[in-house]
Amino acid sequence: MNSDVVVVGAGQAGLATSHELTQAGVDHVVLERGRVGETWRGRWDSFCLVTPNWTVRLPGGTYDGDDPDGFMPRDDIVAFLRRYAGSFDAPVREGVAVTSVRPRAGGGFVLETSEGSLDASSVVLATGAYQRPHRPAAAATLPDDILRIDVEGYRNPDELPPGAVLIVGSGQSGCQIAEELHEAGRDVVLACGRVHWAPRRLADRDLMWWLARLLANILATGHGGGHDIHFRTLQKLGITLAGHFVGAEGHRARFAPDLHETVAWSDERHADVIDRFRKLAAERGIAVEMPELDPFDESAPEEADLRGFGAVVFTTGFRPDYASWVEIPGTFDELGFPMHHECESAAAPGVYFVGTHFLRKRKSSLLIGVGEDAAIVGGAIKEGQTQRV
Repeated sequence: MNSDVVVVGAGQAGLATSHELTQAGVDHVVLERGRVGETWRGRWDSFCLVTPNWTVRLPGGTYDGDDPDGFMPRDDIVAFLRRYAGSFDAPVREGVAVTSVRPRAGGGFVLETSEGSLDASSVVLATGAYQRPHRPAAAATLPDDILRIDVEGYRNPDELPPGAVLIVGSGQSGCQIAEELHEAGRDVVLACGRVHWAPRRLADRDLMWWLARLLANILATGHGGGHDIHFRTLQKLGITLAGHFVGAEGHRARFAPDLHETVAWSDERHADVIDRFRKLAAERGIAVEMPELDPFDESAPEEADLRGFGAVVFTTGFRPDYASWVEIPGTFDELGFPMHHECESAAAPGVYFVGTHFLRKRKSSLLIGVGEDAAIVGGAIKEGQTQRV
């Protein structure tokens, strides 16, 4: 196995970069620890896109189905990525894990892999937006006799032990799983944090049509064809909403008395988004009726008896994990995110990043936006090779 350019990861970021390198005539290899689309394969069984299918826009490969306004389920996303990789014969090596990247004496880099060492002059790190699940420190106070899993360990309601479920984290994953568990007949307590939310559709246009013009990260779901999901919809279903999870004493989980502040914060952000929608609609001559807020019951428990609970699911986000295997000092900030200029490492020229959250834009990790960064990286690598000739 030998290549001057190595792309690590065969999800949408790595494949989009491979497409651009192929178009530029740059010889390269894509190393994937699992299979093409491995991160998507690890999502729960009913997972689907929260963005409409028409937002799937990779370079040289857009959504090719007959339901552009629908939301592809997990297995269809994987199938799309496999077709995309095959459409330009992407040089993917599946089952090859990269365990370290370090500078090479004399220039370039050495990659240690499950199949041996590999030298490269350029390395593209495209290992996905979600790398290491994050749990709050209070998680350590939970009793040992209750199952504790991160979102990547959740598959479906039947795989959880019987009983109620505590979900810690109210982002997209937390709210979607809460809804699914409720539909399966489970009692659910959702420990809430601050989130942005907006209606799924306005004036017969999907939320993403509006957001593509305003750039925001909003709570959404594509489940069941797409519908509103936020604190009010979950409360109407009968899901118990609580404040932040602050820890457990024995089998009693405790929550901060801050649900009111959390919902008020989210409602203020919602009002701001709706105001922007209203201005955009006026600019474009779109007749739209903005929805009124339904009442919200601000009462919330400050503790819950975990006896009888089957599991606690943490959906409290992810953190970058580059620093555990990229052995190049000065490459990442204090939070673990890459420090870069136009996707190239500020500390290590020749190391590039694609697919990281907010790398250059809000959409840098999304199927609708990752291609822009891939094109920049492909062009930079091609230019660098040309200069060395």
